Amino acid sequence: MAEQIKAAPSTGLMHFGFVLTGLGTALLGPILPLLTRQWYLEDAQSGLLLLAQFCGSFLGGVTVSRHLRRSLLTGLAAAAVGFGVFAIAPRLAVACIGLSLGGFGLGQIIASTNILAGRRYTEHRGSALALLNFSWSFGAMLSPLLAAWLLPRFALRGMLECFAALFVVAAIAMTAETRETQEEIGATDDPSGSKGLRRTVFLYFAGLLFLYGGLETCLSGWLTTYALRYGDKTLAISEYTTLLLWVALTVGRAGSSLVMLRIKERTVQRWGLALAVIFTGGLATAHSAAAIAAFAVLLGLSLSPFFPSTFALLMAESPAARQAGIVLAVSGLGAAALPWLMGVISTRTGSLQIALALPLAAAILLLAMSLYRNTHRASAG
Repeated sequence: MAEQIKAAPSTGLMHFGFVLTGLGTALLGPILPLLTRQWYLEDAQSGLLLLAQFCGSFLGGVTVSRHLRRSLLTGLAAAAVGFGVFAIAPRLAVACIGLSLGGFGLGQIIASTNILAGRRYTEHRGSALALLNFSWSFGAMLSPLLAAWLLPRFALRGMLECFAALFVVAAIAMTAETRETQEEIGATDDPSGSKGLRRTVFLYFAGLLFLYGGLETCLSGWLTTYALRYGDKTLAISEYTTLLLWVALTVGRAGSSLVMLRIKERTVQRWGLALAVIFTGGLATAHSAAAIAAFAVLLGLSLSPFFPSTFALLMAESPAARQAGIVLAVSGLGAAALPWLMGVISTRTGSLQIALALPLAAAILLLAMSLYRNTHRASAG
């Protein structure tokens, strides 16, 4: 592993922040059936909650500045306020407002932390980013696990209030670390070597992250509901199905960190996508709880290397902080649009199983783009 630059935020704080962002990103999936019953929502209305959160995440990522530490602190504060509002929301409209602000905070945290980490490592960047995003996946994995364990025993509101308070703790720690290292929150973090991306390269990576954000969130956001309807199980067991997806993603991120020490990021990206196409198609045809659970695990493993490998390839192109932030933000836009559209398709067709054709199409297009880029680069060389 390459030598790390000693600076604020510390590695420990970045990992803690990513655990929280993973929890926040995956928050809605396990509790969506509960909110649907509580507010008498149709699937299209439930999809609005996902739309609100990930539109906010898009806005957070697209507005990240070259003052990355300032953006990180802003994100922690916004997440604390946003999820606090969501905790006390009496109805759908207020919940969407809180989730939009919370999503904005998550977008700022994810973008600024990934860019800071990507610049601290010059060798095996994909491996380093996979290790950092292991913490994000661990947080996402905790979301359905905690929901299954705690919701039968505690009120949802109290749990969400505690979650918002953790962002306050992280913001205080960030401020303390910055003072200890005598760095300025508003100091620029753009190295002089950041030449920026060509337009075609920028659009290519933006397209990849848009589709991946939509694919992952379609699966994680709707899997609990899907397992509940087609697996003929209780809500708690269906939440454990979503947990299996996040466990596989987490284990896969740890494994891909080791794999990318020896195999090129682009090769890992391509093979993972090929398997994801197969397993998404399998999930769409599953008719039992066991089959749904099995495909959830396989999908988690196959999708796990995509983000760290792709972001490592992006950082190798030396993007400016704003460009990298926009690319990450576009992932949030895909995570907002595709799950919402999946809910609309499900409502109009009367089948969430038919609606899975949307993430399947996204996986196929991702693989096609990866293969095209490889072929194009080879012919250019």
